Amino acid sequence: MSRKPADPSLDPRARQLLRTLIGRYIRSGEPVGSQTLARHAGLDVSPATIRNILADLEDAGLLSAPHASAGRVPTPQGYRLFVDSLLQVRPLPESEMARLRGELPTGSGTQALLGSASELLSAMTHFVGVVSVPRREQFAFRRIDFVPLDGARVLAILVFADNEVQNRIVLTRRPFDASELERVANYLNAHFAGRTVADIRATLVHELRSAQSEMQVLLAQSVELAEQALAPGGDDMVLAGQTRLMGVQELADLDRLRDLFEAFSRKREILQLLERTVQAPGVRIFIGEETGMAPLEGMSLVTAPYVAAGSGTVLGVLGVIGPTRMAYERVIPVVQAAADALGAALHPDS
Repeated sequence: MSRKPADPSLDPRARQLLRTLIGRYIRSGEPVGSQTLARHAGLDVSPATIRNILADLEDAGLLSAPHASAGRVPTPQGYRLFVDSLLQVRPLPESEMARLRGELPTGSGTQALLGSASELLSAMTHFVGVVSVPRREQFAFRRIDFVPLDGARVLAILVFADNEVQNRIVLTRRPFDASELERVANYLNAHFAGRTVADIRATLVHELRSAQSEMQVLLAQSVELAEQALAPGGDDMVLAGQTRLMGVQELADLDRLRDLFEAFSRKREILQLLERTVQAPGVRIFIGEETGMAPLEGMSLVTAPYVAAGSGTVLGVLGVIGPTRMAYERVIPVVQAAADALGAALHPDS
């Protein structure tokens, strides 16, 4: 049966019925009937009139009627209309904002902050908290040291402005001795501390073109080592609370749960979905098939970008993954507040 697109210009009675039905379904998980709506919708109309309106909402593709039930449940299109134009969202209470700020303190290591943010999102919503890891090239470089290994392998030890330390193995065209590596490290530390790694790589290549004699040798060595040591790292994300989904009524099917956990372990598809929201300010909501991922059918993803304090640089995206039957009026302000608190705690260029 073909469905008409969701109509945001529903008359006030239909909007009130839809809002009430979805609110009660989110709380109970049970199909909602006309008798229940007659008692709770606050409309002075008969159950027969309510049944007619519900039939119209079903024809519009906003509701569906499960088998052997006189009640109705919202469709993904119904949820979309609900979150876009019927939902009333209030800011997070100050006590919960204080909790977020207290558990995401400025000056903590980035990895610790990301782990805390994902755990907090999960604890405060009872679903899965997800945070994309910022790319290291967005962070200011503080110091680098090189340690010769066997053959043409060198260990690069990078320290970033947010106190994170990364160790990377660099493969060189020839072996470097300790004195050469110290010379290159001293040059990079003296000239590039406080700049982002992307800026350092570009500057080194530019300076190499104009350098002469002995300086050219040093720059060439610096470029060879720095290109690999300061190369962009792989994308990643931090997840917390996956096991909370095992108690979700809509995920009682073990095959569905297995597919979902496999998607979490692969990460790539979810990361790509998060990446779509990086440049979109504020909260974004993907409902069911809008995610473009089969394992997330029947699920919703609520996301918001987190932005570095001071610079305004978008570092990544965080969010919550849960069933479409989630309390959006609760989840949305939690996600936005967590994004604000995480961004305020991160200082990639300090």
